[in-house]
Amino acid sequence: MESISAERRNELVAGATASRWKLELRDRYGIDISRRAADPEAANVVRAKAVEATAARAAAGVEMRRIKAISEPVSEYMRGAYEFSSQLVEAGEDIRWLPRRLASSLFLPGNDMFVIDGAFVMFNLHGGEDAPAGQQWDDVPALVAQCREAFEAAWAVAVPHKDYTPPA
Repeated sequence: MESISAERRNELVAGATASRWKLELRDRYGIDISRRAADPEAANVVRAKAVEATAARAAAGVEMRRIKAISEPVSEYMRGAYEFSSQLVEAGEDIRWLPRRLASSLFLPGNDMFVIDGAFVMFNLHGGEDAPAGQQWDDVPALVAQCREAFEAAWAVAVPHKDYTPPA
């Protein structure tokens, strides 16, 4: 497994031509929390760019699917993520929510992951305080297949965004 820079990670994600699947396993992400607290307007700019990029990928025919594992009751952070996800869904991303109570029988990777074009996987690593701690990339066919299977199994039990309402 190869470690990669954040810049290379962004290039790989942006370079998806057929599909981009993402599995998010954390209940909060430190970089988002820091950004929102330090400069809410800058955070809104980042979100607007994400919506624009999502719409462009959808227009180019890239299949975008995302699963967000979530603890219930949800945190304030995840409630905000849920609200923002509506904009991504409108822009063309298919998002599902995976309450942890539905995930107990699943075998999932230990880190957030992307499966890009079904050909390689990228894992996002995080530290104990939720800050990004690096990325790993791999294209070993057996690992890619394992990650695709884990994603598909989670997708089958996750709740579509339009059908999920976070409990208080």
